[in-house]
Amino acid sequence: MKNVEMIVEGTVLTIRVDLSKEFGPSSTGKTIIIASTEGNVTIPDRQEKIGLNVYRKK
Repeated sequence: MKNVEMIVEGTVLTIRVDLSKEFGPSSTGKTIIIASTEGNVTIPDRQEKIGLNVYRKK
């Protein structure tokens, strides 16, 4: 994962992303990647999965 922090408290999932970070252009070059789970990942200590991408237009 890039720039994604997940915390589970009880039944609440909290996701933290630092919006000041950048990881370069997407594969198409149209957007700048800020955070990504890089596909679907399992939520810590749970059975659910999440897929997250945070980006902005170039």
